[in-house]
This record gives sequence, structure tokens and C-alpha cells, in this order.
Amino acid sequence: MKNTAPKFTPEQIVRRNKILNSNNPNFFGYGHKISDIEKITKIVHMKYQCSYEDALTVCKNLVSSSVHEEKFAGIFFLNYFKSNFNQATIDMFEELFSKHCDTWAFCDSSCIRVIGPFLGKKNNQQLAEKTIDNWSTSENLWVRRASIVILLKIIMIKKRFDEDYVFEFVEKMLNYTEDYIQKGIGWLLKTCSRYKPDSIFKYLMSNKKRHSRLILRYASEKLTKERRELILEK
Repeated sequence: MKNTAPKFTPEQIVRRNKILNSNNPNFFGYGHKISDIEKITKIVHMKYQCSYEDALTVCKNLVSSSVHEEKFAGIFFLNYFKSNFNQATIDMFEELFSKHCDTWAFCDSSCIRVIGPFLGKKNNQQLAEKTIDNWSTSENLWVRRASIVILLKIIMIKKRFDEDYVFEFVEKMLNYTEDYIQKGIGWLLKTCSRYKPDSIFKYLMSNKKRHSRLILRYASEKLTKERRELILEK
């Protein structure tokens, strides 16, 4: 990846790193686009034959790297073996997040592109609910953030959601005050507003005094201008 890395000015590197906001003191990134990493990963996958167990090892080794692009390559490579995913795969991801996730970008991409689509399959509903419930109470910030992103991805796949389940989940997550959790809650409610805008509007209006401005801003983004103004009105 080093040989194909784009050339950035020092200012661009600082800006990128500020956006990613890694909590890893050894963080390093070449600056590749996600699409570029996917192309490289596809070439490697087509060139070499390996078993699912081999793919797991590759994934673990790459995700443990401090290089941003290598982490993404790890999950993209493993996704070629998604027909083999099971409970053990989910457990592995929880461990990887706890030990090696260092940016919101890696957390979200893993959930949106890999974990969420697997758990969103019809036969995986029980595993999905179990995973979301267990991860939502984790001591690790990124595992908790992942539980939110997994749920919203499943909602995007199904294009519907259970109001009671989502609102109960949100209530539980309100116990955590980190920005990445608050933003995640807002993103979840914004996603739900695509399918039941009236329901989300009523919920936000009824609970606006209990929610942070951060949540309200994110959650109301897709509502009408008039409704958004009412929600954000102090």
C-alpha cells in the first residue's frame, strides 16, 4: 500500500488525522480511499487460495496493525468468507474491537459492511439481538458504539423497526455520555426517521429535555424543516 499511497501535504495529513481522531498513539495512515483498499484486497483474494481459518488469521493480524488501511484490508478480506460466519466470528469481532479498534471509521465500516449485513439475515435475528444487547453494555467504547451501528444497519436492511425495541435500546444507551455514543444514538434515530418520521418526531418532542443537543441535532436531520426547528427550539 505504501507504493500506491496518495501524496498529501502536511496540512492535509493533520486534517485527516483530526477527522479520524484516533486514540492510538502509534496511528498511521497512507491516505487511501476505501474503494482503493477494497480493490487491493480483491486482487489479493483472487491471487491466493486460503481456507476460512486462514482468512481469520489474516484478519486478526491486519486488524492488530496500527496502520489504518491494513485494519480495513483485514475486515474486507474476511468478508469474502462471510458464508462461514457464525457466533464465533461475532465473538472474534468483539475481541478485535476491544483490543484494536482506534477510530470511529473502522468501527462503523466494520458494522455497516461486514457484521451488520451478516446479522441482518433472516435466520440471524436471535444472534443479532443477543449481540446488540451484550455489546451495548460493554466497558469498551467502540464495542458499545458498534452495537448502535449494527442495529441501525439492520434497520436499513429491513426498512422497518420495532418502536418499543429501539426506544428501550436508546434509553439504555443514554447512560453513556461519550460523544461517539451520543452521536450514534442520534444517527440511529435519524435512520429510523426515514421509515417512521411521525414516530421519531413524537418521541423526540416528548423527550427533548432529556436528550443532549448533540442527539437532537443528529436525530432530526432528516425531518422536515418545521419539525426540526420545533425539536431544536429551547
